[in-house]
Formats: sequence, structure tokens, C-alpha cells
Amino acid sequence: MLDMAPSKQAAAWLGSFAKALEAGDVAAAGNMFVDDCYWRDLLTFTWNVKTMEGREAIADMLRATLPTAKPAAWRLAGEATSDEGTIEAWFSFETAVATGQGVMRLRDGRCQTLFTAMTELKGFEERKGPARPLGVRHKADPERETWSEARARETRELGAGEQPYCLVIGGGQGGIMLGARLRQLGVPTIIIEKNARPGDSWRNRYRSLVLHDPVWYDHLPYIPFPENWPVFTPKDKMGDWLEMYTRVMELNYWVATKCLSASYDETEKVWTVVVDRVGRHITLKPKHIVFATGAYGPPRRIDLAGAETFKGELLHSSQYSSGEKFRGKRVAVIGAASSGHDVGVDLWESGAKVTMIQRSPTTVVKSDTLMEVGFEIFSENALARGITTEKADMIVASTPFALVPKGQRALYEVIKKRDAAFYDRLRAAGFAIDFGDDETGLLMKAYRTGSGYYIDVGASDLIIDGEIGVRSGLAIKSLTPTGILFEDGSELAADAIISCTGYQSMNETVAQIVSREVADKVGPCWGLGSGVKGDPGPWQGELRNMWKPTAQEALWFHGGNLALSRFYSKYVALQIKARMEGIATPVYGAPSNS
Repeated sequence: MLDMAPSKQAAAWLGSFAKALEAGDVAAAGNMFVDDCYWRDLLTFTWNVKTMEGREAIADMLRATLPTAKPAAWRLAGEATSDEGTIEAWFSFETAVATGQGVMRLRDGRCQTLFTAMTELKGFEERKGPARPLGVRHKADPERETWSEARARETRELGAGEQPYCLVIGGGQGGIMLGARLRQLGVPTIIIEKNARPGDSWRNRYRSLVLHDPVWYDHLPYIPFPENWPVFTPKDKMGDWLEMYTRVMELNYWVATKCLSASYDETEKVWTVVVDRVGRHITLKPKHIVFATGAYGPPRRIDLAGAETFKGELLHSSQYSSGEKFRGKRVAVIGAASSGHDVGVDLWESGAKVTMIQRSPTTVVKSDTLMEVGFEIFSENALARGITTEKADMIVASTPFALVPKGQRALYEVIKKRDAAFYDRLRAAGFAIDFGDDETGLLMKAYRTGSGYYIDVGASDLIIDGEIGVRSGLAIKSLTPTGILFEDGSELAADAIISCTGYQSMNETVAQIVSREVADKVGPCWGLGSGVKGDPGPWQGELRNMWKPTAQEALWFHGGNLALSRFYSKYVALQIKARMEGIATPVYGAPSNS
């Protein structure tokens, strides 16, 4: 077998695997994997976002799921490739209720990693392409209802005479993308947003903010950015795009609406949600609620001794919008991650004298470096090679989280050598650099703790040139009436202090809206359980609570950057659609908090 061409080897493996599954021979299927193997599944077998690590875990999953999944029709999709002894092949397949696709990686004739993901629910496919709606009934009819009349009726009745099946709490990028997915699947959904307009979650941020990720990584589902869109999107331009998107995708989007409370009836299987819509209290009865309130929860504020004595202005970064009023003033920025750098630049551009208080080392990566070596599959060059955003998403998702650190460690060895002079200059300016506890860099920090990193889009040069001052490695003892006193006895005069200290977990928003009990029941979101400080454990091979069933029935979390929101919104929507249609969804694997 090992002498055969890659596609023949892949086809032979897939055929044998299909026969073993069809026969229910779990032992035979398990023997087709190497000892150190992984199977990551998005819904097809597990109705979960779940990674099985090792043959025994794979066998346990198959024994539990094969009778209901009934996988069949396994076929290679395209030609397999070979790289340093590893054969990679893409394939399609079906289960009893869905179609799926996946990626296998073989080594020495056995599977090292297998990725399976649901594509569509049979009988409930999205109406697109050849199946798109006609849009008109070609017949004279005095009772005709036009598109605009139908939309007005839907907008008027949903939430009044008709209850939404799903309520999405939070109308930023995550809520909007999920709303679009649910709309395409025919799930009656209302998205509620506290701001006055769609896109305000971007517009209301500090004046100079521009997305740090490139356009190829940031597309929304169904409507990609046009070809003349800038590589890095300014915040207000992104806000306008999101507002346009909500209209074009016909989302039922309630602005100026705040969720006041929510409770779940375990017997009736329905939520009672009270919202304030432009001053009017409305009670909604959705079957499911999704918290899409951003990647994180409420602001994390740190206790600063002597804060009550400080005579200047003390803000959290969530309250900061512009440096204009700080022109000519001395401003201390507590925090040296993304928000600290962005706020520092905005203050400097506004004419403030800025000092950054760095409490722990930061992972810094130059934007152009990351573009060239970190976003290689999300680029114009990748498109030219046939790697679309959708294919790149699948490539990323097909790598088990347990194997991501190895690749990131190798990437940052390249980055450290490439930009060694840059890092030397930053250190010489008094700025502390690290690349994570295990040298895995920015991405693993983002997954594990969501903190401690910055993609350099200009702030680092200001630090190197002394335009932004740095106080690093000094603990704050207290605030004084005129500034900050450090543990070593030194002081920093400040007219204002901006605290860029991040945000709490998304389940803290649940505590505010539902209850402390339910928030503790579902547990924290994000984190991999790596053992790194601030990363909630134990290790489960997936991000905690995100995009999958939680310990609280009918409560979901959705969020992340534009790319994560784009990709995983599909799987949240499929799970909710299946439940609406009465499709059996036996979940394999305990919720993240167990």
C-alpha cells in the first residue's frame, strides 16, 4: 500500500474505514489509526464540537455514536497530496441526517488526524445556488403580498404575535453572522443590540482603531468583502459594512434593546426573557438563547489602592473613545496588550504625554511579518493557488488543538530570528518581551487566556523612539492624588489613568442576566486547560463552552474574532435548526464545565 500514489493510498484507507464502520467493527476502525491519533468532529458523529485523542477515545466515541450516525457514502474529494511522508486528503460522506466533509492525514498507511464536519442537514438545506428562492409568483393575484409588505409583516409580528425560536443576545459581528446563518436555515430569530445602530460596537471604539487581521481572514458568510476592500479595515468602515449586512440579509435586528432578565422553564423547555426595547419592556419566549456579547464578558477592573484620592480621571478602556480631551495631559495606560497599545497610540496622536505601565511581558509580532508567515493561507497568493477563505477555514479547523502548539512554536522560531533587531530595540527601550510560557506565541495566548499580546501596527516604534514611555516590572503600590506610586518608591505623575486590563469571561454576562447559579453551572468560556496561569482547566481538547451544548440546556455561547465567528456560526446554527425540526441530537461528551 505504501508504494501507491497518494490518492490511491487515501482511497484505499477510506474504503477500508467505511467498511469497518458499516460493519460496526470498532476494533478494526480503531486499528486504522496510529497510536498518537486525533479525531476532531463538528456535529456529524457527536452532535458536539469534540476531539477524541487516542485510539481508545475514538473507539469509545464510535461505540456510542455509530448506531445513530449511520455513516455512509465516503468519497475522496480531489487529489490527495503528500508532504514529508504525510498524505493529506479531503473527502465527503453522509450520516443518517446530514452530509459532511472532512480531512484525513495518513502516515505509514494509518491515520494520524481525522477531521469531520457537518455540511448540511438532509431535507433542510439552505436555499442557495440552484435551490435559491424564485422571489416572485408569476401569476396575477389581487391578494399579492410584495417583498416589502412581507418583510414589514414579519418585523411587526415577530416578538409580538409570533415568538422567535431563537434569541441572540448581542448584535455585534458574532450575533449578526449567526443571525444570517439562522435566517438562511429558516429559524425565526431576533437579535437584540443595546446600541442605536448595527455596527456601533465598532464605531463606538477609539477613533484610530483599525482591524489588525487582514481582509482575507475577516469575510462574513454569504457576502465577502469586495475586491477593492482595504487589507486592514478601519473601525467605522466595518461598522457601516455590518449595518449594510443586517439589512441585505434581512435580519430581525432590534436596536436600543437591552436584555434585563432570562429564566428557563425545564418542564416547558422555554425561556422567559424580559427586554427593554427603547424604554418599553417586552417579554419574549424563545426556545433557545445565544450569548453573542463579544469574545468576553464585562470589563475586568483592578483594585487600585488610593483610587479614591486620585484627582484625575480614571477610566477602563471600555469607557475610552478618543484622546482629544487629553491633549497636552500626562496619561498613564495600565496594560501592555492590544488595547493598551492602541489606546496609547490614539492618545499620542491626540497630543497627550503617554506612559505605559507594563505589568507582565507581552508577545509582540510585527503586522507585516504575521501577514507573510502567519496568515499565508489567508492571502491573495493563497487565492491564486485555489485556497479560498472557506477552504482555509477547514484547514485551520482540521488541526486538533493539541497539535497547534508544535506548529506555533516553529513559527515563532522563524519570527524571532526574522525580527531579532526589532525585539532588541524594544527591550532596550525597557519593554519586556515574551512568547508565552512554552514559546508558542500570540495565537496560543489568544486561545488560552485572551491576553498578553499585540500585533504591532505602529505603537512599538513609538516605544522604541521614546515617544511612549514604559514602566515595566514595577508593581503599583497605590494611587496618589497626583499619579501612581510604585513598590520601589518611585512615582509617576498623571492627569489621567486608562486601565486596559481586559474583560471577564462571557459566563459573567450570564450571571448578570440569568443567575449566578447558571453562570457557575456552565462555567467559564474560552481556554484550553493548558496549565498556563489564567487558562481554565482541565484539558478537554477544545475551547471551553464555545459553539456547542453547555451544561445549561438551550443556552449557547457564540463569539470570537471575525474568522471564528464566520466559521463556527454555521455549526451553532445547524445545532439549533436540528432541534427546531425535531431531529434527534444525541450529544456525545460532557459539557465543558464537568
